[in-house]
Formats: sequence, C-alpha cells, structure tokens
Amino acid sequence: MTKLSVNINKVALLRNSRGGNVPDLYQVAIDCERFGAQGITVHPRPDQRHITYEDVFRLKEVVQTELNVEGYPSDKFMQVVCDVLPDQVTLVPDPPGALTSNAGWDTITNLNFLKETIAELKSKGIRTSVFIDTDLKFFGPAAETGTDRIELYTEAYASAYKADKNSAVKPYTQAANEAARLGLGLNAGHDLNDENLRFFKENVPGLLEVSIGHALISSSLYFGLENVIQRYLHQLR
Repeated sequence: MTKLSVNINKVALLRNSRGGNVPDLYQVAIDCERFGAQGITVHPRPDQRHITYEDVFRLKEVVQTELNVEGYPSDKFMQVVCDVLPDQVTLVPDPPGALTSNAGWDTITNLNFLKETIAELKSKGIRTSVFIDTDLKFFGPAAETGTDRIELYTEAYASAYKADKNSAVKPYTQAANEAARLGLGLNAGHDLNDENLRFFKENVPGLLEVSIGHALISSSLYFGLENVIQRYLHQLR
C-alpha cells in the first residue's frame, strides 16, 4: 500500500494567525497518526509563516511514524534537519519568497549542488528525496545525485485531470517506469485530492508515498480529520 503522509503546514498557518497554540499542531500530528496516516510532512520556510524551525524539533519528539521535512537546502534548513534527523528530507527548489512549490529541480544545472547536499544528509542517516517534474531528461542526473527517492510534482496532473485524466496521468506513468529503471524510489505530491488520487495510484507503478496537505486539511473543516484521512487511505488501497 502507498503510504499517506499528511502535510500539516495549513494547521500551523491557522495557529500562527492568532498566536498561541490553537489549534495544537503537535496534537494534530498525533491525531493524524492515530487516524491512520503513515507519516507527517512539514515544509518550514525562511519567513516561518506556518511551520517554524522550533516546530520541526518538537514534531520529531511526537511523531511515531515517519517525519518528512521538505524545503530548500539553505544553510539554516540544513542545520535544522541535520540536528533533528527526520526520517526523510525532501529537497525542493523553491526560492525564499515562494507561496508554494511550483516546479521541480533542474537536476542537470544543479547536479553538483544536489550531490553535495545529499551526501551530507545521507552521512547523517537521513533518507533523501528530490522534488522533480516528469521531464525524463532530469531523471538520469537525479540518480547521479545519490538520492534515495524522487517526488513527482503533480500539479500538472491535478490541473488536467477533469479534462482528460488518461492524458494527464500518462507522463507520470512514464516517469514512474523510468524511476524504477534507475532504481529510484517514488513519492508524489502537490494538489492531489480524494477525487484524483485513486486514478493516480492505479496508473503510477511503484508509488511508495504521497504527501497531501491543502486539500486534506480543507476537507477536514467540513467532514472531520478522522473521516477525511480514512477517505484518503481508501483511495490508496
């Protein structure tokens, strides 16, 4: 079964809007696991507008499944993750002011930078993943970086799903096959939801993990966190 890692950035954003700790981010992480999630994902940004660096340290103490920390490998980010030692670090190419992730790595241009970064993370025993688009020219260089996994950036699939789901998923099927050929583990995330997730899972072989936050947390406002997590898990079975 593909693992569901719940991104709780939006919970932190709501908390930060009023200060204090309501909603309790750490209890939400515990509850996500209790309701069936197999991982927790966070993406601290330089302005700490949602997940803070302190959150990353505290979540390491409470998460019992897998803690996945996403982010651009700035000096501060690398210092935090090398101190925290999460189960997985997902490297994304976001500039400091980005609202959300909007592209995968150019692994050709950034090959040496990624090699050095990944070597440092792996020396700490941290599993690594590189955020990447479906353009197959980036897959060989991704493997050269030494990363354990890649995470497919799925916004293009989600945007085109309603118009033509078969065409939308085709590049991801091809990408999954190429990742398998190169010996890369496969994750995916961005704009996946309980409408498009099942079809994606059925057509992307070898999918190890999906990271889902915005849609899942938004649906939880209507249907409750436990119900929504169960719905997502059902899509992955």
